[in-house]
Amino acid sequence: MPASSRIRWFDTLGLDDVPQVGGKTASLAELHRLLADGPVTAPDGFAVTAAAYREALTAAGAWQPLRDLLEDLDVRDVSALARAAAAARALVHEATGEAGLRTAIVTAYRRLSTQNGGRLSVAVRSSATAEDLPTASFAGQHDSFLHIEDEDGLVEACRRCFASVFTDRAIVYRVNNGFDHFSVALSVAVMRMVRSDAAASGVAFTLDTESGFRDVVFITGAWGLGENIVQGRVGPDEFYVHKPTYRDGYRAVLRRSLGSKETRLAHRRSDPGGVLHSYRVPRRDRDRYCLSDAEVLDLAGVAIRIEDHYSQRAGMPMPMDIEWARDGGDGRLYVLQARPETVASRRDPATFDTYRLTGEGPVLVTGKAVGETIASGRARLVRSAADLQAFLPGEILVAPSTSPDWLPVMKIAAGIVTDQGGRTCHAAIVARELGVPAVVGAAGATARLETGRTITVSCAEGQTGRVHDGAVPFTVDHLALDAIPRPHTPIMVNLAQPDLAFRTGLLPAAGVGLARMEFIIGEQIGIHPMAAAHPDRVTSVRERQAIIRRSRGDASPRDHFVRRLAEGVGVIAAAFFPRPVIVRLSDFKTNEYARLLGGAAFEPVEENPMLGFRGASRYAHPRYADGFALECEALRRVRADMGLTNLKVMVPFCRRVGEAEQVLAAMAAHGLTRGDDGLEVYVMCEIPNNVIQIDAFAALFDGFSIGSNDLTQLVLGVDRDSEAVAFDFDERDPGVLEMLRQAVEGGRRNGRPVGICGEAPATWPEVAAFLTRLGIGSISVNPSSLARTMTVVAAHETMMAAGRNPRV
Repeated sequence: MPASSRIRWFDTLGLDDVPQVGGKTASLAELHRLLADGPVTAPDGFAVTAAAYREALTAAGAWQPLRDLLEDLDVRDVSALARAAAAARALVHEATGEAGLRTAIVTAYRRLSTQNGGRLSVAVRSSATAEDLPTASFAGQHDSFLHIEDEDGLVEACRRCFASVFTDRAIVYRVNNGFDHFSVALSVAVMRMVRSDAAASGVAFTLDTESGFRDVVFITGAWGLGENIVQGRVGPDEFYVHKPTYRDGYRAVLRRSLGSKETRLAHRRSDPGGVLHSYRVPRRDRDRYCLSDAEVLDLAGVAIRIEDHYSQRAGMPMPMDIEWARDGGDGRLYVLQARPETVASRRDPATFDTYRLTGEGPVLVTGKAVGETIASGRARLVRSAADLQAFLPGEILVAPSTSPDWLPVMKIAAGIVTDQGGRTCHAAIVARELGVPAVVGAAGATARLETGRTITVSCAEGQTGRVHDGAVPFTVDHLALDAIPRPHTPIMVNLAQPDLAFRTGLLPAAGVGLARMEFIIGEQIGIHPMAAAHPDRVTSVRERQAIIRRSRGDASPRDHFVRRLAEGVGVIAAAFFPRPVIVRLSDFKTNEYARLLGGAAFEPVEENPMLGFRGASRYAHPRYADGFALECEALRRVRADMGLTNLKVMVPFCRRVGEAEQVLAAMAAHGLTRGDDGLEVYVMCEIPNNVIQIDAFAALFDGFSIGSNDLTQLVLGVDRDSEAVAFDFDERDPGVLEMLRQAVEGGRRNGRPVGICGEAPATWPEVAAFLTRLGIGSISVNPSSLARTMTVVAAHETMMAAGRNPRV
């Protein structure tokens, strides 16, 4: 075979050459041309072709022995699989050692070295001819080798790559995905090594890998080689960038999360054969992000460009899975691989399954949630491959981390829990593909979850996954989105947790009628706003230290608070963009504020916080004005810097018109002027005075949202937190319904939209029907109540159209 048939250079290849060089190499070559002049590029190299692989096996007479080994092989028999795979690899390794192939590889390597200024370190990567296709990823099935710097080592690495077509895991993957073993050939990519072991590397997806939400780029990164992330040995940094606003010219990171990044995988040059070593990362590097915001945005821009290019070629949307690295020498960012994402992008958008715990159990460990499902089963502790033999179907795999070789066992696991790893590690990738819940980065899992213990793995509560003791009961609701009627009245959702926003944004809601800020402040930030603004005023040394720890990675507690709040609100706004999102300014009560870090130093003690220093009364008051400034700065960032102008702001518990004027003036002083750049400011209609003086309030605000909980409480004089008088709390009381009627009609009279965001329409279908008859502007309910409420309202609208007008 001529050398030109054995070797192809990247600059002569593209996506049309998959049959010759495999999906990975064809994609690398395409990227090399696409990104040649950009801030992020792809390294140069050459391919050892699939034709060279086939010719070597033919010359050695290896095909029939290989068929004999694999014919009638039961891949569920782990021992038989291992024996057959090892024998097959030996046959391929022997066949690909012939002299002509060796000469072709060495000659090409010398040319590549000369082009790059002398002795060159290269990466040697397997590339299957059926790899990186839209319907199958083959990720991690074949071997690759890094930091190869000598000719003999290069030839041996190529032979081992060829032989890896018959790894145990690759054989199992082909069987399970319907690929014939002999229709898949191996090519090898040899490319200039990007020295990320001295810098950073990671993965970028052009969608959210958990929900399948497609309007974000999701980037992970850690120090050193990316294998640490893939194998789940470190908790990586995570970043999100919103694609629609990026395309509109805004340059802002939507959300970032600081990973633990405990170790760094790197090459020790003094060791022969490119041996990799794991090094402990110093605390100062663990406490800072491995990418700057500018680098995140450069990667996001390239990811969007790659997705657009591949989508245009495919004639359909093509979400991408992209490997990146920063070179420790030249400091540049490189794309090392791009392939179609094959799990989240293939979910059926017409169905929406919601898992929900219906019982309780002690939480044993927590980590990052992978998937949004729940499973119970017996734990099986696996510390090494030797422990896999005892694994039984339906058990929950508990391990420090997982390896591609474990795939046969992972396929029969009910769930996965690992000590280490982030949401793009091997365990996470496999769990998503298999559709099983996984909790990764659950520190201490292998110490606390012993074999035989019944546990429940829950990933249905946002990005934090929890492992509960015992078999905690749960339900699964199957929602067919196409079957939900679409009423004329806009039905929106109430939302508090940014972790659930991308998934909730896939529902057919008209937007968010109430985005609660309290969860972000209380659960994700945990610092009292005034303590963030004035940490020096916190008297407790323990709490001051805790505030400093929580603020690591940011310049100050103030910066930390503003960033985290902006990101939390921004994620919700991005998930529904361009649909409207109404965020309510903080409405903690004083006893709730006091429980935050540093809060006791700033909050008065009240006998009845429900009717005390809450809502609008706080914002311009000296006790809280500096904390309110942080809230406003965060919301200003969401609109001005992130470009999420679908965000509207709502003022809660505003007792008097004069108080409303003070709040609006304070907002304007902090960069949130009503009307500027289309900013709309709403007010909660939850105090009888809001209804009585609705004409005066309408002159100051752009709209109203009825808070039926507080309105019912104040109309009936019932403390809604008191169990003793709970029987008297009823939103269906005629007095409450009259208040609702006056509010809706008052808003219409003044040309102001009036919606409702309390629990009444979700709890009582007859109230939803009553509001529909009134012509309410919108109804906002919890996501779990969305389908039921849309059905009730649509049915009532149909009855009204038919001339039937039933009353409550």
